[in-house]
Amino acid sequence: QVQLVESGGGLVQAGGSLRLSCAASGRTFVTYQMGWFRQAPGKERELVAFISRSGGVTNYANSVKGRFTISRDNAKNTVYLQMNSLKPEDTAVYHCAAAPPTTGDYDYWGQGTQVTVSS
Repeated sequence: QVQLVESGGGLVQAGGSLRLSCAASGRTFVTYQMGWFRQAPGKERELVAFISRSGGVTNYANSVKGRFTISRDNAKNTVYLQMNSLKPEDTAVYHCAAAPPTTGDYDYWGQGTQVTVSS
């Protein structure tokens, strides 16, 4: 089992930047694909960014391409989401999630961190 703890959320002005961190427990972090999700009021949960086990493959929602960057440091059991040029529509609760190789599904979720972008 793995536990995920997000941090780094907060209130920022439009155009500002924020970096989210997700710390994972356990020794098998390197075997997990990782994703960042967000859910805003009145909207469905969406996958914001994905990163493969080694970090060699990433992809992003069209709404954040060019502004957000996902990365991971397997030595620190941590995945990051660097968010630049933030917009009010980025306001949401952000969750990190882990997909173990046994299922390929996002079976483990963090508690979430609130990101609020003011105009």
